[in-house]
Amino acid sequence: MTTAMPDLLTVPEVMERLNVGRTKVHDLIRTRRLVSIKVDGCRRIPADAVRAFITGQIGEAA
Repeated sequence: MTTAMPDLLTVPEVMERLNVGRTKVHDLIRTRRLVSIKVDGCRRIPADAVRAFITGQIGEAA
């Protein structure tokens, strides 16, 4: 059984997926390299935005 990735991720969940710290995630959001939204004042990152960021990073490395 596979577990579906939630549509919206918290900053700690993104930190875990990218293996980076909180400051780095917030820097990526601040510089608009990682899309995020606010839901009632809580920062959330769409799972698709994380996948797009990773894909972009792979493309730049090639």
